[in-house]
Amino acid sequence: MTSPEVLLRGREITRRWGGLVAVDKVSIDLQRGHVHAVIGTNGAGKSTLINILSGEIEPSEGKVELLGKDVTGWSQPRRASAGLGRSYQRTTIYPTFSVFENCRLAAQARTPRPWAIWESAASCKRSGEAARVAAGRAGLDDVLEREAGLLSHGQKRQLEIAMCLATDPEVLLLDEPLAGMGAEETDRMLALLAELKQGHAILLVEHDMDAVFRIADEITVMVNGAVVATGNPDEVRNSPEVRAAYLGEDH
Repeated sequence: MTSPEVLLRGREITRRWGGLVAVDKVSIDLQRGHVHAVIGTNGAGKSTLINILSGEIEPSEGKVELLGKDVTGWSQPRRASAGLGRSYQRTTIYPTFSVFENCRLAAQARTPRPWAIWESAASCKRSGEAARVAAGRAGLDDVLEREAGLLSHGQKRQLEIAMCLATDPEVLLLDEPLAGMGAEETDRMLALLAELKQGHAILLVEHDMDAVFRIADEITVMVNGAVVATGNPDEVRNSPEVRAAYLGEDH
């Protein structure tokens, strides 16, 4: 059997602020073709963990590897250029720009051309094509010229993922992409994630437990900064500690 391809690895990650331990010796592997969900109540350390993996926060201890390289000391832009895409809890689009322009700007950030001082950035065929492909993969083909601020909430979240895809990442870190969505929008997003995982490793931080158990291949449960359980959905669902803490006894 072929070993799973681990694209992002965190080892013994710890983050302290004074006497507060926000993340406590957390290890995690993100594999190509898998959605790895991280769940826990507010304050469990999920966002701190994703911020450390993306390079926004330095760990107090531990190591982060991206595509086999030690990137612990790398900045977020450097990790992004190396193949790491990230979305946030709050929408981070340019609302007055079109869907296409949002995606094109993201693509341009991955392949800047500082020497092309006499050319319009909008004339770059490479970033334009990457923008169209990314928008198409995210299901936004028919709204390319629509002002981003006029999109529905679900479409805005799709646009954020499209902007990630425009940078040609291999790893996607998605922080609550389903927040505020109705049932139909959630179904569309889960279908998109199921398609995207075929070529990516995806970390999903999410509070919608029904959605997590529908889409995740592996689940890590955090309590007070530490991992209390990791396994496939059935293993996590049947854990007495996890059921009592997060899912309710009748889940």
